[in-house]
Amino acid sequence: MTAIAIPDLEPLREEQPKGRVPGNKGMWVGISCEFVEFLVLFVVYFIARAHFPEAFEQGGERLSRLAGTAITLLMVTSSFFIACSVATLRAGRRRASIVWLVAGLVVALGYPVAKYLEIQWNLAHGINGESGIFFTVYYYLTLNHLVHATWGILGILWVLARHLAGGYSTEDYSGLEALACYWHATDIIWLVIFPFFYVLV
Repeated sequence: MTAIAIPDLEPLREEQPKGRVPGNKGMWVGISCEFVEFLVLFVVYFIARAHFPEAFEQGGERLSRLAGTAITLLMVTSSFFIACSVATLRAGRRRASIVWLVAGLVVALGYPVAKYLEIQWNLAHGINGESGIFFTVYYYLTLNHLVHATWGILGILWVLARHLAGGYSTEDYSGLEALACYWHATDIIWLVIFPFFYVLV
């Protein structure tokens, strides 16, 4: 079996025109709205934490750090694979780009599975949305993020279908790049959520 070489991203970055916005403007409007939405939710988090510090200290100890860490690794890995998909297409390696995108999709699908298993574990340990203010905020933020990640997964499926049909090329890959931008943004938001609930307790 031939191993897939990880693309060297640095030279490819240098080939991009200066001042060029990756993806498309419509996707960046959506990403901006996503950031604003979660900014508001993070403000709610800090207000709730300021008013109920003990609930947040005790609540975090009851969560599964293994589940939080697994989701983090899945998000970061899938983001890397999708970045590799963009990089290899820029380099004219369409087949490798598709392989990387499929790999990104497979890993991304692990997120809802891990989240489902985490929720089942929570419920088995008596943790639900009515278990206190910490868990109300936790469920609202993490499930909201899962919704955005689900949209991203649907986006990966759409882009993959177009990619397989020859919809992208070395000269025209804005759709693939826009997907990567959205998925990276969703990844960044999770990297903020993760320490709020699983680490800083």
